[in-house]
Amino acid sequence: MREVKREFRWFSITEYEKEAEYLRRRHKEGWKFKKVTFPGIYTFERCTPQDVVYQLDYNPDGVKEQEEYIQMFEDCGWEYLMNFAGYTYFRKPAASMEKEENIFCDDQSRLELLNRIFRGRIIPLMLIFVTMLLNGFLNMDNTAMTIFFAILTGIYVLVFLQFAVKYVSFRNRLVKK
Repeated sequence: MREVKREFRWFSITEYEKEAEYLRRRHKEGWKFKKVTFPGIYTFERCTPQDVVYQLDYNPDGVKEQEEYIQMFEDCGWEYLMNFAGYTYFRKPAASMEKEENIFCDDQSRLELLNRIFRGRIIPLMLIFVTMLLNGFLNMDNTAMTIFFAILTGIYVLVFLQFAVKYVSFRNRLVKK
């Protein structure tokens, strides 16, 4: 019987690189990523420790044309793992790479990834946030609700700021090149 381990980890929508590094680190420790489920439960299976590079792509359009999308990555040696919350997970043994490889071949494709995240995740979050604020603040009679909305507002502001900082710094770096 295979040894399985589950861990709870939360990564924001802009922390896909940290998530990929986390999965790589776990694989080096002898835990191969199997799946992730809501609300951030990662399932791993015991394996021989190995340096395996994990990459995530946010591309809801890729899921629509899933066969071609996955084949494109497999042709480059990336193993398709799963889709979760708009992200597609891939991995590739570091030993099979000639140098550091990324599923994004240039800075422009990385900027397109951030634009897809903005359109697919940030804009809907903003709409939900504004709707909640308008509805919540207009109907606040109770201290518990006030505290709840204050905490939720803080979380939303953090997510928005985190994305904005990442996007602006990356875009500025791209413009300077």
